[in-house]
Amino acid sequence: MPADVPEKSRPIVLITRAEEVVGEDWEDYARCVQRAGGEPVALDCGTFTGVDDLPQHDGILVTAGVDIDPARYGQQRTDRVPTVDPDRDTVEGILIEYALASGLPLFCICRGFQLLNVTRGGSLLQHLEEREPHRARRGADGVSIESGWHEVTVRGNSLLAAITGSDEIRVNSRHHQAVLASGLGPDVLATGIAPDGVIEAIEVPGHPWALGVQWHPERVEMSGVAEFQD
Repeated sequence: MPADVPEKSRPIVLITRAEEVVGEDWEDYARCVQRAGGEPVALDCGTFTGVDDLPQHDGILVTAGVDIDPARYGQQRTDRVPTVDPDRDTVEGILIEYALASGLPLFCICRGFQLLNVTRGGSLLQHLEEREPHRARRGADGVSIESGWHEVTVRGNSLLAAITGSDEIRVNSRHHQAVLASGLGPDVLATGIAPDGVIEAIEVPGHPWALGVQWHPERVEMSGVAEFQD
């Protein structure tokens, strides 16, 4: 959908926002939604009171952020998981379940992708041991993060294949946790896989539009990748 869609016909997309997803980071998501023809609306996890109180909406985008509390998938938290936000986990878990039950379009990015898997009965590898090619690197200033990059094999006849029009894509990588085949939820389908077997995209069979991706399509560095411009 082009960005010049008349305002009144733009689908309204609720974008989750938490304390660590504010300012420029949140604006990246909003710009991408606008560029795709949607109308972004912030959904603050800290003020969420229930799905019955949500503003008008046509879809939900669950954003990146801090690690998911391992207690949600039955594991003890290790020292490689420094920060968690159980309240946010609960709110976004409710939103994911709501979208899946109602057939509402659902897009989950990075942490959101991981939470989608956990919500559907899956688990996570708590730390990738900074192995290539998934490692994000510190920039020259010692503070900023530089993305890693790698290929993803796309499953045929999937939503991801329909979106990208390709059986292989190149994506950025900024995560230290991962979904592996051994931790894949029983109610999701892996539709994007990295060369080392790490799962990079999942979908929910039977749902009209539910997609989670481990990478960050909203980042400016991905704007030159034709597959994600629409």
